[in-house]
Amino acid sequence: MSLFGASSPPWVLRTSLLTAPSSSSSSSSKFSKYQSCPSPRLLCRAQANVGSDFKFVLHDALDSSGTPTSLAREAREGFCSQIRHLSGIERQTSISINRCVDLGKTALYIAAEDDSLVSHSSVPLPVDAFISRFGDLSMDYCSHYNSSFRSSPERLLESLENYLYVNKAFRRTNARHHSEPRALYLHSVLTHRSGSPAMLSLIYSEILKMLRLWGFLDFDVEIFFPHDRHSLPRGYHKQKSKESDNAHILTSQGLLVEILRNLKDAFWPFQHDQPGNLFLRAARAANFIDRSNINEDSGFQLASAKAAQHRLDRGVWTSVHFGDMRRALSACERLILLEADPKELRDYSILLYHCGFYEQSLEYLKLYQDTKSRPLRRQPSDSLAILEEDAVEKLMIRLNLILMEDGWSRPSYVRNFLGNNSEPW
Repeated sequence: MSLFGASSPPWVLRTSLLTAPSSSSSSSSKFSKYQSCPSPRLLCRAQANVGSDFKFVLHDALDSSGTPTSLAREAREGFCSQIRHLSGIERQTSISINRCVDLGKTALYIAAEDDSLVSHSSVPLPVDAFISRFGDLSMDYCSHYNSSFRSSPERLLESLENYLYVNKAFRRTNARHHSEPRALYLHSVLTHRSGSPAMLSLIYSEILKMLRLWGFLDFDVEIFFPHDRHSLPRGYHKQKSKESDNAHILTSQGLLVEILRNLKDAFWPFQHDQPGNLFLRAARAANFIDRSNINEDSGFQLASAKAAQHRLDRGVWTSVHFGDMRRALSACERLILLEADPKELRDYSILLYHCGFYEQSLEYLKLYQDTKSRPLRRQPSDSLAILEEDAVEKLMIRLNLILMEDGWSRPSYVRNFLGNNSEPW
C-alpha cells in the first residue's frame, strides 16, 4: 500500500538522474568547497569544471516531458563559462572594479535561460545585442555630458546619475516580490527602464566600465547599493568614502546571488502576502511543521500553501501571483553552482520533493546535511533555525520511508507537469 494512499499524485515525473547509490565519501568530495576557503589559485582551478559535480533535474525532466531545452542548456553553459572565472579574490571584488567576469553577460545568460523555459521559442535571447546597449548608453552619455570629464569626480558622477535617472528615466521598483518579473531580468530592464536595485547597480557599473575603458574615468569609484526600499544606486569617490559605506559595497558574487535570489523569491511556488522564509513555506505546505506553533499564520497563508500544492498535484506548474516551479528550480540550481550558501541545497531538495523527484530530493538533502555535520558548522540557536532543522529532519524521514516502501518503483508513464499548460489561472 502506498505511503500516501490515494492522495499520492498520479502524474509524478521521475527520471534516472541521481540514482547511483550515494556515499559519504562522494558527498564529502562534492562539498569540500564549503569548508575552509582555499587560496585563490586553487579555487580558480576548482571552478574549471563548474557544475560537473552536480546532476540537476530541471532540463532532463523537461526533455522527458517533451519540452525542448537546447536553448536553456546553451544559456546555462554560458552562465557557467562566466562563473568559472570567479576566483576567491574575484568573488569579493566590487562590481565597480570587476575584471574577470562579464557581469552584464552573466545576467543576460540568466535571462536567456528563463526566457527559453517560459516562451518555448526556437530563437535564443540576443545576448550580444543587449550587451551592445551598454556601449550605446555610454556613448550617448559622453555626447551629452562631455564637459563633465574636465570637472571633479563628484560632478562627473552626479552628471552620470542625472543621465540615468532623469534623462533616461531608469527607475527602481519598490517591492521585493515583484508582480512584474521583467524588473528582475536585465534585458527587460534595459528595454522598459524599470528594475530592481541589483539591476540598476549592474547597469551603472557597466557604464563605469565603458568609461574607464575609454580613458574617461581616472579615479576609483564605488557604487552605493541601497538596502532600503526606495533609494537608487549611487556612485561615490572611493578616496572620500566612510567606513559605514563598506556595508553597501556590492561584490561580483553578491550581485549574482542577489539577482538569483530575487528570482527565487518571485517564482517560489508557495507565496503569501507576507515576506518570510521560503523553505518553511514549502515545508508548511508539505505538513512538516506543526501549525499550532506558528503564530504568524493567517488564513491567506494557509490557503496559498494549499492552493500551490493543489496546482502541483494537478500538473499546473505556474499561475499568476503563485510562482513558477520551473524558474524557481532554475534559480536554485544556479545558486548552487555559485556555492554561496549550503542552504540552497536544502531549498532545492524540498522543491524536488514537491515535484515527486524523491530520490534526487534525498540526495541533495544528504549533501546539505553533510555540510552541517562538520565541526566548523554552528548548531542552530534561534527559534527559526530550530524550526528549519526540525522540518529538514521530517523531510529526511519521509523521503527515506518513501524510498524504502515495499514495491515502490518508478512509473512507466510520464506526465507533462513541467511542460506548457494552457490553464489561465
